Amino acid sequence: MEYIIIIISAVFVNNIVLLKFLGLCPFIGVSNKVETSIGMTGAVTFVMVIATIVTYLLYQYVLVPLGITFMRTITFILVIASLVQMVEIMLKKVSPPLYQALGIFLPLITTNCAVLGVAVLAVQNDFNLIESVVFATANAIGFGIAIVVFAGIREQLDLMNIPTAMKGVPIAFVVAGLLALAFLGFSGIV
Repeated sequence: MEYIIIIISAVFVNNIVLLKFLGLCPFIGVSNKVETSIGMTGAVTFVMVIATIVTYLLYQYVLVPLGITFMRTITFILVIASLVQMVEIMLKKVSPPLYQALGIFLPLITTNCAVLGVAVLAVQNDFNLIESVVFATANAIGFGIAIVVFAGIREQLDLMNIPTAMKGVPIAFVVAGLLALAFLGFSGIV
């Protein structure tokens, strides 16, 4: 039952993008088309889950025993950047078609603060390893839902007659605010 609460909370109630405001750069920048949003979601999901596992293990078995938990943030940033680089190198050698599909999104994930935020929140919430993986996966799903819905709305807005001053980023921010309000409606569930 606890895993279901973690999933519902991460996907809807405390959505990492719309309510925690982490990962806004790719949310605004990569959400012009649904297909690119889906690609970004896949890449973020993979990196977020792997980064959460590695950072959790590093925190619990290196930083805590050595008494240097104050180094958490810088350590997590280095781990995430290294992990993205390793994934990029491995994909290039093992699966060139997959590398071509995700190639543009992998460098963007290095600067996606949602990945770092989920790793830090998993440690702050005192989750065990399995709960941390569930938390990371649910946050990635929440990120994906938010960015794909947002991209779908933005594609529809391109077909609408919108005043010139509101085209592009201004209307995107209005829609993002409305989506955040819509997700705020889930706050009483958990």
